[in-house]
Amino acid sequence: MFPAYYRQLASAAFAYPAIDNHAHPLLTEKHRDSLPFEGLYSEAAGEALVDDSIHTLACYRSTFQLAKLFGLKKGEDNWEAVKEKRASLDYAQLCKICMQPSGIQCILIDDGLSGDRDLVEGYKWHDQYTFSPTRRIVRIEVEAQNTLLYLSRCFIPFEVDSSTASNLLRVVTVNFEERIVTCANDDDVVGFKSIACYRTGLDIAPSEADEDVEKSLLEAWTDYDATDKFRLKHKALNDYLVRIVLRIAGQYKKPGLGDNDITLTKSSPAHMQPLIKAFPDTTFVLLHSGYPYSREAGYLTAVYKNVYLDFGEIFPCLSADGQRAVVKQVLELSPTNKLLWSTDGRWWPESFYLASIQSRQVLYDVIAGNSITIMLLMLPARSLQIASAGKS
Repeated sequence: MFPAYYRQLASAAFAYPAIDNHAHPLLTEKHRDSLPFEGLYSEAAGEALVDDSIHTLACYRSTFQLAKLFGLKKGEDNWEAVKEKRASLDYAQLCKICMQPSGIQCILIDDGLSGDRDLVEGYKWHDQYTFSPTRRIVRIEVEAQNTLLYLSRCFIPFEVDSSTASNLLRVVTVNFEERIVTCANDDDVVGFKSIACYRTGLDIAPSEADEDVEKSLLEAWTDYDATDKFRLKHKALNDYLVRIVLRIAGQYKKPGLGDNDITLTKSSPAHMQPLIKAFPDTTFVLLHSGYPYSREAGYLTAVYKNVYLDFGEIFPCLSADGQRAVVKQVLELSPTNKLLWSTDGRWWPESFYLASIQSRQVLYDVIAGNSITIMLLMLPARSLQIASAGKS
């Protein structure tokens, strides 16, 4: 018979309500099959996603768990059978089957999706599957692009060229700041998120000469004239906009969240140290477990009061051993009160289900196998699940 503290640990890990600190909207019923379902457990694309990802440990484990959830018989527990079963279910029923056992109290949703906005539900729609209202995370690059698009369609009383770039920067700054302040005053908005790492890297400069920002803005404006699309991939401008948001976020006590993904040489959160020091009044939340730089991310939470770490996305995208390894690395140094949990769920309700059951199991495994007295780790088991409640 297991000692009482194991039962208490299991109760905390598997039954405690969770705040999902970072996720994305579900697809609408109309578009439930618009994206390859293999994206559930993989960041790959094209043939690598459809042909190769199905042979990963992440897929095998997801297949087994979803087959069990859907009540498939032995011998039917394969990926194609799972896809056929979910396709046969009414969409509302599918969402309920997946969301109900997840134990998610509240979801904080990044709804700043440029190309997929018409495919997904609004953030408040998700309230039907949680105990508390869904809250919103504002993606700053979308707000910046909307600002530039608005100004490009308005009458600007000067010709935009190198001689008027400083005037353009002032107009952009005023309008962008107004948008961000409006968001900061919205009670539904719990924080701001940047995907700077996708575009120009996490080595965001804490300061920059106006001339460099003006040149970068002019390049973005010129690109728009040529392509009829604003895509913020100009480093000096991107960094400038991030600094504006960090300043306002600090004033309004709204945290800033940052992805670390793509371009591995520039995705280590260690690049953010100068920025973290430059904005001590702004709370930084590092997303995706800092993977594959989890130790570096854990270190930042340990030495800077204003840095927190979200351990999400690794569920279900890594194998079980990989997930345990990441959580162990994070716990090596990071204070448990600086750790937040998320599903990074997106598009499919199964993503919320898998992330929840896998993360709860991993937390139990890691804490139960820790050499430190398990009773002392009972609090972290709970706080890792609910810490983000105090940050929202």
